[in-house]
Amino acid sequence: MSQQVFADAIGKSKSWVDKVERGVRTLDKYSVLNEIADALAIDAQLLLGRDTPRRDDRYNCIDQLEVNSIRASLERYERLGRYLGAAALEPVSVSELRKSVKHAWFAFEGANYPVLARTLIELLKSAPIAEEHAPEHEKAEAAGLLTQVYQIASSVLRKLGEAQLSWLAADRAIGAAQRCDDPLLIGIATMRVGNALRSLGRHQAALDLNVQVAHGLMTEIGSAARAQPEALSVYGILLLQGAMAASLSGDTATTRDLLNSAGRAASRVGPGVNHYWTSFGPMNVELHRAASAVELGDGRLALQIHERLDRAELEGLVPERRAHHYLDLARGCAQIGEFDKAGRALVAADRNAPSEIRCRPIAHEVISDVLRRTRGSAPLPVRQLADRMGIAALCRSSR
Repeated sequence: MSQQVFADAIGKSKSWVDKVERGVRTLDKYSVLNEIADALAIDAQLLLGRDTPRRDDRYNCIDQLEVNSIRASLERYERLGRYLGAAALEPVSVSELRKSVKHAWFAFEGANYPVLARTLIELLKSAPIAEEHAPEHEKAEAAGLLTQVYQIASSVLRKLGEAQLSWLAADRAIGAAQRCDDPLLIGIATMRVGNALRSLGRHQAALDLNVQVAHGLMTEIGSAARAQPEALSVYGILLLQGAMAASLSGDTATTRDLLNSAGRAASRVGPGVNHYWTSFGPMNVELHRAASAVELGDGRLALQIHERLDRAELEGLVPERRAHHYLDLARGCAQIGEFDKAGRALVAADRNAPSEIRCRPIAHEVISDVLRRTRGSAPLPVRQLADRMGIAALCRSSR
């Protein structure tokens, strides 16, 4: 991380970070150490120079109790508290809410699920109240921050296999987005709804929604040829998610057309940007080409796409996006019987964002499949990863 990115992640100034790194300031508050550890996705004890006991990786995932807490937060209507007899929550300021939402995005993009769970549970309670009590001139921004909270919740719930709950959060995101004055946030919220529909098996509905809103957005803002990079990023990510829905429907022609349209938009946005937390750009388009090839059953094409990627640009993406790609690559390699390559891709995914692999049901399915179908023993790094995930013993007992 650059000093500025790290400073943003912990809510400090770049100058503060610089002084700490040069030894001008000392870290004498344990609460600050915890914030730094969260931002770096490490145990706070490491910052104190102490060894940390090895923990079961399940403790680094969002567990069912935390999912239930998120569900309870989504089922609550904080604004109706006075009618429901609930204790009134103290509203947080919009500036405090902005900082917390940014922290949640950093945790999501780093696949730091323990931090994300704690942050989300709190934000789902506090963000609706913050919007309700925001001064008139800040209400639109508060609504924009609330829709981001629901969007993060929808995305992480979908990764955990909670499709219905993901759809509920995404639907709430649409409602909040309509109360702010940013049509691009409406577009991004729509993408979350489309992704939730995809997880529910509603592939055609997801395709239609993403494509219609993408083109409607361009009609409202202006043609794609005149749109700014921020608008092109939202437009492009909607097309990419539409392409994924089309590939799940087996529609090769529509998948190709949407990917090509997204590619033209990405060429104008350029590499190394992350407008509206989309990571949209030429590299992300290529990763979606590989992912859609896997959904279409063409693992060999996915492998070919991966082999031609610019490694420096790939490393420039956020950890969650990189790990997601390596998981897709592992699935593609398994499709064509390249189990050694599939295993290496899983290990690479784990190296980029451990929780993205160790906590997702689909990753458990892929590594189980690789272990079962590999002739002889799988490579040691794959077996070690499976052991940490509690999968190897299950596979051995099922033989």
